[in-house]
Amino acid sequence: MASVVIAAAYGGPEVLSVIDELAGEPGPGEARIEVRAAGVNPVDYKVYSGAFGRDPASLPLRLGSEAAGVITAVGPGAVGPAGPLQIGGEVIAYRAPGAYASELVVPAQALVPKPATLDWAQASGLMLTGATAWHCLVAAGVSDGDTVLIHGGAGGVGVMAVQLAAATGATVIATASPARHGLLRELGAQPVAYGPGLAERVRDLAPGGVDAAIDLVGTDEAVDVSLELVADKTRIITIAAFGRAGQAGIRALGGGPGADPGTELRMAARLDLARLADQGKLRVLVAETFPLAKAADAHRAIMTGHTSGKIALIP
Repeated sequence: MASVVIAAAYGGPEVLSVIDELAGEPGPGEARIEVRAAGVNPVDYKVYSGAFGRDPASLPLRLGSEAAGVITAVGPGAVGPAGPLQIGGEVIAYRAPGAYASELVVPAQALVPKPATLDWAQASGLMLTGATAWHCLVAAGVSDGDTVLIHGGAGGVGVMAVQLAAATGATVIATASPARHGLLRELGAQPVAYGPGLAERVRDLAPGGVDAAIDLVGTDEAVDVSLELVADKTRIITIAAFGRAGQAGIRALGGGPGADPGTELRMAARLDLARLADQGKLRVLVAETFPLAKAADAHRAIMTGHTSGKIALIP
């Protein structure tokens, strides 16, 4: 039997519980994994908060979308993006609905090899934020020689976007609270404090101008400063300010209204993200781990918005 985290009702973390459920055998084109760690993301609690609706017919809700683990069974024709799957293979599962579990049956196409450089908790947190950051940089056309401004550089997606942009040869300026400036320098960015005077501080760091901007926080400041500094609106990206995006004529990505989900691009990025991590060019910062049974506590931690890295659940 597998241990599975569910939300039996809509509400706060108190609605979460752990139940036993038969994992089942993989069918054609599927594999079963023993989960060693499951990544926790803000969207996970939004699902049962009612932010996306409160349809009683959808209850109970299984949570999570990314995990890392070991293949324990394969169905006929189980071929992943990197080739045929084998029992004993160490893999990352994404997208993997219901990833908050001790065992999980997923489509083979959801599984990519786990980089040896990452431990289980790190591996479970690579893909969602990494693929989102990848999509942002591609959409903004960031390349060698560019100067890019990243709002929210110390957040989950921001940490990935900073590293990926720096790896392309771009000059990266990233906003964060002063306490996180040291981290941003380590990751290859020039840090800058948000707040009044942000545009002037960025100009001081980038006298040659800013070519692209990526808003990962959704504040009016992030949008306004981006519009002030970046001449080409098509190179201003947001994953949070969906209302402002349409008004200002900038590009919105993700799951918000009118946004480009970039599903194929994000899925295609998985092997590249794993390769970069395997080469030591992409770090996953883990702030804290929780037992699977403490998923509610993990959600309370991430809901503060002040975690300095990924949170993982350990079955």
